Amino acid sequence: MPCFYAPETEAHDPRFWMLRGVPTANKELPERARRLLAGLSKLGLATVNPPETDRKAMRAIHTPEYLDFLEHCWEEWQSFPDAGAEVVANLHPQKATQTYPRGIVGRAGWHMADTACPVGRDTYRAALRGADTTLAAAETVMNGQRAAYALCRPAGHHADADTAAGHCFLNNSAIAAQALLARHERVAILDIDVHHGNGTQEIFYERPDVLTVSIHASPEAFYPFYVGYAHETGRGAGEGFNLNLPLPQGQGDEDWLAAIATALERIGEFDPGALVLALGLDAHENDPLKGLSVTTGCFGRAAALIAGAGLPTVMVQEGGYLSDDLTHNIHAFLGGWMDAA
Repeated sequence: MPCFYAPETEAHDPRFWMLRGVPTANKELPERARRLLAGLSKLGLATVNPPETDRKAMRAIHTPEYLDFLEHCWEEWQSFPDAGAEVVANLHPQKATQTYPRGIVGRAGWHMADTACPVGRDTYRAALRGADTTLAAAETVMNGQRAAYALCRPAGHHADADTAAGHCFLNNSAIAAQALLARHERVAILDIDVHHGNGTQEIFYERPDVLTVSIHASPEAFYPFYVGYAHETGRGAGEGFNLNLPLPQGQGDEDWLAAIATALERIGEFDPGALVLALGLDAHENDPLKGLSVTTGCFGRAAALIAGAGLPTVMVQEGGYLSDDLTHNIHAFLGGWMDAA
């Protein structure tokens, strides 16, 4: 299986995070990628450093104002006396009723939904290389490869068209889907991260060409809290092309696999030309946030189930907090996929 990874993404090494009112160390660290790479190595899979590619799909997903903000905000932030090492917003407007500001403090609030996505000196460059990683995997699949894996850092599925959130800056899964539409009339995204793919849903919510399906811990008391409910099915031309399958917190293997089977049934009805798999590994029973209780072995079973759909598939790495289990979980998933393919 072709695997892609850009070592430059390790320069994104965020420090700040607010957890239950306490400033604490950010968990989206370069070590995550190293542990995932260790899992690939155990399978004999090497990674290719992707080229800097045409980012047309990225520009189709994200607004010009947002991309400009990501590119320049750190330098502008540093012009303040005694500025912190990272851009962290301290206000968050209600966009529907307010006006886009000119100053960097106001724009930081506009473009950052929470404090889990601090922007450091190397964040934008890392996010661009993450997008290159997913685009390289998509190009490989469009050229006839059955499946390809993109080890993206930072993750992407919480970022919408003009907002960073939940450790995410550029929505790699959405970018992959947009790129695949150059070859296919319809594309499906299946998100199995323990958190709802709210940014991905928002991006495609009014579009019928991309079916978005997310399996996640119920957001009633779990991030992203405000979106990810079963009644959210799309809007306008996109009505019926969004499916959320929230699970009560703590549910384990069989309930998770049943949800995946339901998701695949809907994807089969949609009949896409290709699939983007937003591959979160944080549904695991030992994940620090304890959303679901999926075992390592079940990741292999899930991979076999999804591979059985027979669709050209771009696997985009999403979540999975820093833990020793990351190595075992990616090994189980990709190993299960290759055994089934």
